[in-house]
Amino acid sequence: MTSKDIAAIENTGYLTESINLSDLFSEEMDGLTPTFDRIRIPAGGGISYEVPGDDPSSPDMAKDFNAVILYHHPIFSFYTEKFNGGSQPPECASMDGHVGIDATTGECRDCKACPFAKFGSGENGGMACKQKRRVYLLRENELLPVILTVPTGSLKEFTKYVTRLLQKGKKTNQVVTRFSLQKAQNSTGIAFSQVVCSVARPLTPEEQASIHSMSEQVKSYAGHVAITDAE
Repeated sequence: MTSKDIAAIENTGYLTESINLSDLFSEEMDGLTPTFDRIRIPAGGGISYEVPGDDPSSPDMAKDFNAVILYHHPIFSFYTEKFNGGSQPPECASMDGHVGIDATTGECRDCKACPFAKFGSGENGGMACKQKRRVYLLRENELLPVILTVPTGSLKEFTKYVTRLLQKGKKTNQVVTRFSLQKAQNSTGIAFSQVVCSVARPLTPEEQASIHSMSEQVKSYAGHVAITDAE
């Protein structure tokens, strides 16, 4: 894809059918590992997202934003010792919520049968294996997806949102979703930031066709994007 091609599809909303991620990455990222910018959720019950801006060292803050959910999937991570930050990979991780891979031995484990994926195996009656959801988003007039990791405390609300869409015969990649945050508390009274989703508008038929193509491309990359320290 040339700079002329990119200029031709700027400011087209969600009409990105001309984008081919494989071609784009092969031309511009030969020898590099493709990655995506991330939208981050504050700690302690903050209600503003940290979103990528023009200056990587100074991200923008937004109480809400709109985007199309291209694809989403579970990510599980288990730590023997409590995670305290830094470059500390999990002892076991799963990119699909079905098969966990031991980081030391490479052994594959059935997540459904794993005792660490049961309530009561972790702190305060929770699960020792932390379950989150990685969401690939496309914001309007952008060419590449960004990633939002929905934390454990927001999974129930996210599930409700997806269920409401399904009840209306819609999938998550057929609407523009508005993301906001609300302050919540866990069972021990600790405040956290909870993701809230609502429908901003349905996509047009032309946009849906374009987004479907991008969704399929993202699915092919999703399994190769490693779990980060923040996740």
